[in-house]
Amino acid sequence: MIIINEDKNSFYVGEKDKRDAEIHYVPSGNSTIIVDHTFVSDSMRGQGVGQALVRRIVEFARKEGIKIMPLCPFTKSQFDRHKDYDDVLLK
Repeated sequence: MIIINEDKNSFYVGEKDKRDAEIHYVPSGNSTIIVDHTFVSDSMRGQGVGQALVRRIVEFARKEGIKIMPLCPFTKSQFDRHKDYDDVLLK
């Protein structure tokens, strides 16, 4: 699976105009992003795509030295399950 980051505010799977899965974020200042939406199409559900998108945005945050505020319920649930994401969680 290829996760694309051509847009400034999302990572996605699929085509730019027809995304099969996406995690969207909004910058909040210079050191924080707010994850406000995660989407996985019915055809990709149950394959771990949502988890892969959250892992990818966590990697992005680590690389950029920023924190994540997970407002999206799915993303928040992933942060609750994966304590190894705490280093990028805005507390």
